[in-house]
Amino acid sequence: MKGKIALEGLEFHAFHGVYPHERESGNYFTVDISVEADFSRGASLDDLEGTVNYEVLFQIVKTEMEKPSKLLEYVADKIMQEVFVQLPSVDQVEIKIAKQNPPIGGKCKRAVVSVSRKRA
Repeated sequence: MKGKIALEGLEFHAFHGVYPHERESGNYFTVDISVEADFSRGASLDDLEGTVNYEVLFQIVKTEMEKPSKLLEYVADKIMQEVFVQLPSVDQVEIKIAKQNPPIGGKCKRAVVSVSRKRA
């Protein structure tokens, strides 16, 4: 049985941005991440080992969000790489990272990067 597990609306204060002041003072970000995997064992045996532990998934996102980067695309790629390393049952990752009130010279609620990747 294939399925998805998602964590939605994760909130972080992080230091991502091209401009030095963004990496100094930081900004607020939200992250949505979903993974696809085979949950057959977890569903039939009621066993965490047969599914994706979303606490591990959260820790992967949190760890990468704590590392200052210039581009959200870079952060998303690092998160996806680490998901595939730490969670071998995952077949696909989709992630959306939003920067709240980005410094673009005008009013904007958020700038969003969305990416997905299948395991190679």
